[in-house]
Amino acid sequence: MPPHRQAPVAAALPQQPFFSSPQDRAALARERFFEDGQRPSGLVPDAVIQSWLRCQASRRSPREHIGFDAVTPNRMHSALQRGRPLLAAAHAQLAQLEATLGGSGCRAILTDGDGVIVHSTPANGAVERVLGVAGRVGVNLSESVVGTTAPGIVVRTGQACTVTGGEHFFDACALLRCAAAPIRDRRGQLAGVLDLTAEARDFEFDAAAVVGLYAAAIENELLRLPSGDCLLLRFQASPSLLGTPMEALAGVDTQGEVAWVNSVAQRLLGSHMPLGRPVEEVFGLSLSQLLEHTRATVQTRRPQRLASGLSVWLQAQLQGGAGALADTLHSATPAEPPAPVPPSACTLADHDRQHVLDTLARCGGNVSRAARALGVSRGLLYRRLASLQAEGTPD
Repeated sequence: MPPHRQAPVAAALPQQPFFSSPQDRAALARERFFEDGQRPSGLVPDAVIQSWLRCQASRRSPREHIGFDAVTPNRMHSALQRGRPLLAAAHAQLAQLEATLGGSGCRAILTDGDGVIVHSTPANGAVERVLGVAGRVGVNLSESVVGTTAPGIVVRTGQACTVTGGEHFFDACALLRCAAAPIRDRRGQLAGVLDLTAEARDFEFDAAAVVGLYAAAIENELLRLPSGDCLLLRFQASPSLLGTPMEALAGVDTQGEVAWVNSVAQRLLGSHMPLGRPVEEVFGLSLSQLLEHTRATVQTRRPQRLASGLSVWLQAQLQGGAGALADTLHSATPAEPPAPVPPSACTLADHDRQHVLDTLARCGGNVSRAARALGVSRGLLYRRLASLQAEGTPD
């Protein structure tokens, strides 16, 4: 059994090191870590050092051959099936990102929450000795398989990071530069990782900022996918940020409690820890008042003061069809006064008596739903039913 090796200890750096480029600092860090057993703090990011330590603890060697073998067809099929919501949410953003990258020589890679690639943009004609193999759908980029990489660290820690050149644990990956960011689901769990990778060239732009922006956009699309009955709240301190990756999102369940928030909402709401709390305690509005926001137009909205005192611009919309929240909205709506109705729903005279009754029966006696199905106001339908009853027709 090999003797136990203690973890590298921190070593003091000279006040003015001669190693100023990222490549030189990574080379010095590797020398101190792998040859001298020292912890190269300050030369490479701490996330990279922690990953090196984990790889070393697993008895891996930087000189190992990494084949980037694809996972089995069954596992790849399973990963694609599990990743269907993620791929649906990412479809438009990935197409836009591919156009944005253009001739940058970078690939956009999307993995599932386990680090298995479920989408990779084309190579754009670049010669790829490593990425051509590593960037295939089905390849597992988790740290336990390919060592220190940006997507591998994100899968392990859930935190965005950048890994360049010699910061990769294995020598075989030294040609790569990668920046990755997490994508989370409504439970706050890692749903996927978006990664930008270039081979044998430096990023000519802020790759961390770009990948973070698109990862946030994909995450928001994923959170907005209909899933049960939900009131979706979209808010920001500036109205110009609504509809962008910087908008805050929150979901309110049928019990009137905050069920989930995205990372932007968590930052805006601060330390209030809103999950599971009544929406009124967080947003300063009751569920009924928020449901009324679904009727408003953008032009008529005003800033809403949160329970914390911060004013935000708020939009609300129902998700999941005509469920319990929709019923709450319509039951909270006062009956319409006998006034002219819109031309598109001017009268029930166009509807046969039996058709009205059949529609009401199909809606289980729910007048609100029947009115929507007939394209008329609820008050008008009530008056028509009263008229039918007066005529002796059972309702």
